[in-house]
Amino acid sequence: MAPEESTEAVRLLPSFERRFLAARALRSFPWQSLEEKLRDSSGPELLLNILQKTVKHPLCVKHPPSVKYARCFLSELIRKHEAVHTEPLDELYEALAEVLMTTEPTQCHRSYLLPSGDSVTLSESTAIISHGTTGLVTWDAALYLAEWAMQNPAAFAHRTVLELGSGAGLTGLAICKTCRPSAYIFSDCHSCVLEQLRGNILLNGLSLEADVTDDSESPRVTVAQLDWDVVTAPQLAAFQPDVVIAADVLYCPETVLSLVRVLQRLSACLKNQQAPDAYIAFTVRNPETCQLFTNELGIAGIPWEAVPHHDQKLFPYEEHSEMAILKLTL
Repeated sequence: MAPEESTEAVRLLPSFERRFLAARALRSFPWQSLEEKLRDSSGPELLLNILQKTVKHPLCVKHPPSVKYARCFLSELIRKHEAVHTEPLDELYEALAEVLMTTEPTQCHRSYLLPSGDSVTLSESTAIISHGTTGLVTWDAALYLAEWAMQNPAAFAHRTVLELGSGAGLTGLAICKTCRPSAYIFSDCHSCVLEQLRGNILLNGLSLEADVTDDSESPRVTVAQLDWDVVTAPQLAAFQPDVVIAADVLYCPETVLSLVRVLQRLSACLKNQQAPDAYIAFTVRNPETCQLFTNELGIAGIPWEAVPHHDQKLFPYEEHSEMAILKLTL
């Protein structure tokens, strides 16, 4: 492989690495570019490098993705190799054989690389809807809000952050690792989500509040069970947040109405202190649902403005996802 060709091929590696670690849809991988590079090369170096950046990556060895996902990925990689080269590559077949002998667990892992060189690893359900909730997997708006937060760390530094509907915990873990909040409150209403959330916090080297020493540089982290429909104003006031965030919680009219009600209660119980900012990130699936949210904010007297779009460079997003963040003043 000529030096310039080698350089072009190496550019594929970060794309494969980010997508595989996060277990993104296989259709999002740059397969066509890979085929072109394989035709230009005579040796196995590119595929061996891709193996090291994906299936053999230290994060994947320690915290593997679902067996089905790894199997489908390796099968596709073998197909691309066989379409170009007649000589089999033993390492590909050995990796596939190892995966085929593995039993599929009910939990799998996704890992996300951070600009600091650190990473966030999440244990998630292998089913999109599990135990009657969608909170056991990470959705794109959580990635979008996390990336915005890392580009705007001053919004969270030395402040108490309350996250509504934390789900698997990606956004909060990224903020805790990169934005230096003084305290972070993860919250959700479903017991299975809360159990997984606590596990993900510990998995990423953070301690829950009782385990944090006074001289620790890590934020004080707590996990709260918070049902938007029944939580009281005194319970909300006890959190004393400086910033409130939520990601991908506008998925139906009922949740929109519940969210606005809880934001109203927060605003009322914090009226004697500086009004906290709230950042609500969402994927625009149904424009009518988004319109309902802004209409209800107006009725509730909560000012809002759209946050300018930021480049989506850090995380591998699903294709054609339109996302937005609204900044509210409570």
